[in-house]
Amino acid sequence: MIASGLISRDHPILAHVIPMRRCNLSCSYCNEYDDHSKPVPLDVMQQRLDHLADLGTSIITISGGEPLLHPQLDEIVAHVRRRGMIAGLITNGYLLTADRIERFNRAGLEHLQISIDNVMPDEVSKKSLKVLDRKLQLLAAHAEFHVNINSVVGGGIHNPQDALAVGKRALELGFTSTVGIIHDGDGQLQPLADADREVYMAMRAMEKASYAQINGFQDNIAHGKENDWRCRSGSRYLYICEDGLVHYCSQQRGYPAKPLAEYTLGDVRREYRTAKSCAPRCTVACVHQISYIDGWRGKQDLMPAGAANPQAQGLVQLR
Repeated sequence: MIASGLISRDHPILAHVIPMRRCNLSCSYCNEYDDHSKPVPLDVMQQRLDHLADLGTSIITISGGEPLLHPQLDEIVAHVRRRGMIAGLITNGYLLTADRIERFNRAGLEHLQISIDNVMPDEVSKKSLKVLDRKLQLLAAHAEFHVNINSVVGGGIHNPQDALAVGKRALELGFTSTVGIIHDGDGQLQPLADADREVYMAMRAMEKASYAQINGFQDNIAHGKENDWRCRSGSRYLYICEDGLVHYCSQQRGYPAKPLAEYTLGDVRREYRTAKSCAPRCTVACVHQISYIDGWRGKQDLMPAGAANPQAQGLVQLR
């Protein structure tokens, strides 16, 4: 994946796809769900995945909402693999069963991530270790794919020490463990308090070395520092909402909001050169990790389409 990304800039590396906007939970910090949406039909999802494959996309991460609410999720995963793309899944884990895990094994799922926010459920989040530990044990017993448990600090989490307990439990079960920083409602950084920062740094020391850990993006965020980077959203990274529109990311829905079916190599090339002024204070780590591969090349000298509209002014920053 890294080699193909270095050889050519004219294809997406990672696409987030949303087959289900509805969620069975309502975490207070989350702005990516509703309580009424229906699943995107399987044939529509397959058409979207085909178009992403035709664009040369390397990795598909399925998210939500809560994707496990989609009754044909394993078939979506299988189609990702049939088209030669890497298949990942982000879930709250509540609906995992041994049978569901085995179906993901057969479908070819390669990576699953669960975010666990605390040890005991509270008014901020019900994604707690107490509730989900049994699900983690099922994954340890049955999953043939890689499992990562992501804990979080900031954003109203009451006890930052919970992140350490979550991380240690993940390692006990043979999973990897990472830590994230909860952003504000616009996906922008909020500096961590001293106690949160101490836990964050301790968690970073527990993380397994990988491509995702070779930069200081999250470390700067933890200290309230802006990052100087070139965001490649809309190009190397695509966020495809349940309506089939391409957005910069989950926190910048509405730009460029072009139907995926109409998205072309020309769009990929344009957005590669388009600067986003939200980038310095962005906390969306997956976008940064994908953009990092092109950090040394590719001048950005365009403004977002429709930037003359006052609503889009916040995304304009020429470099």
